[in-house]
Amino acid sequence: MDLLNTLVDKGLRRESPTREEALAVLATSDDDLLDVVAAAGKVRRHWFGRRVKLNYLVNLKSGLCPEDCSYCSQRLGSKAEILKYTWLKPDQATAAARAGVAGGAKRVCLVASGRGPTDRDVDRVSDTIKAIKEQDGSVEVCACLGLLSDGQAERLREAGADAYNHNLNTSEATYGDITTTHTYADRVDTVRKAHAAGLSACSGLIAGMGESDEDLVDVVFSLRELDPDSVPVNFLIPMEGTPLAKEWHLTPQRCLRILAMTRFVCPDVEVRIAGGREVHLRTMQPLALNLANSIFLGDYLTSEGQAGHADLEMIADAGFEVEGADRVTLPEHRAPVGDGGCGSHAGGAAGGGCGSHADGAAEGGRGSHAGGGVCAPAPASRTEEARTDLVAVRRRGAGTDLAPNA
Repeated sequence: MDLLNTLVDKGLRRESPTREEALAVLATSDDDLLDVVAAAGKVRRHWFGRRVKLNYLVNLKSGLCPEDCSYCSQRLGSKAEILKYTWLKPDQATAAARAGVAGGAKRVCLVASGRGPTDRDVDRVSDTIKAIKEQDGSVEVCACLGLLSDGQAERLREAGADAYNHNLNTSEATYGDITTTHTYADRVDTVRKAHAAGLSACSGLIAGMGESDEDLVDVVFSLRELDPDSVPVNFLIPMEGTPLAKEWHLTPQRCLRILAMTRFVCPDVEVRIAGGREVHLRTMQPLALNLANSIFLGDYLTSEGQAGHADLEMIADAGFEVEGADRVTLPEHRAPVGDGGCGSHAGGAAGGGCGSHADGAAEGGRGSHAGGGVCAPAPASRTEEARTDLVAVRRRGAGTDLAPNA
């Protein structure tokens, strides 16, 4: 296909596709799907080889969030029967992080429900970051605490944080359809605060809540402009007790197209398969490794994921390798010297990377989702049936007395 040849050439040059080309990827037929995966795979391997970075979530505080994000099981008014607990102590969080690192994780993501941290919360998380770094200085630590106030990103950086996650989730035009207690602009402001503080910005999207192809392309192009180092692609987990519990729009084929489109638009950033891969990609998960170079290991924030050992077997069987702590994740032009791939970067060539940032993202990483609008199914794709059997509430790991899944 001429389209795919063009997209590969642009991806190898870090050149942005047009909106029409990105939309065309989402509109490809199932008959062309393997060609799409092969083309995006060339771009992925050019910048990241066959390495897969493993990330591990630690849910520091679960449930009872005052925000009304429709996708979230921890939201205000949620009836989802999830674990609810207040802040883990630093030693508890460090023990949870240690389990993930022992399982092969290179980055630990510290997540807390809520609108945003108080200064006391930042002190609490800073103590946890320091404890993790003292235990293993090679571990990357990403914080995900919601909307940041002035100065908080700098304090997290001083404590040793490498990155900050705050997802845009969906297009600006439809953001108000899924959240009313904060705005799309609030999220953009937090991504910029992370950049300005020298943190590696992590910001992504959520697919599967009824959004249109145009919404998906809009949010990915907005992410390119913000220029995060990593882009997590979440697939909605429709949990009972949330407003979007009946939203089952995704097929494995559509998920692969979304990942491919994201790779073409953001060719040289860490694209992460985040929440919902087991639910929606299912047996197609190994094929998705040709598109994304990063996944989460073990469980989600409030739901269970694939067994950690199964993740490792999947990576090996698909012909990929786990990225070691001694390897820099990002390509040389994005990773600052001596920083192991974390921290803000200069942006690369004009028009390159995932977009150049001029100044430089509440729940995220593997457990956040969002969307809006009405979804038109991709051509030749079947309508997905609800697979509620694949959604299990997390009952182990952080906040429990049971061993974590890592």
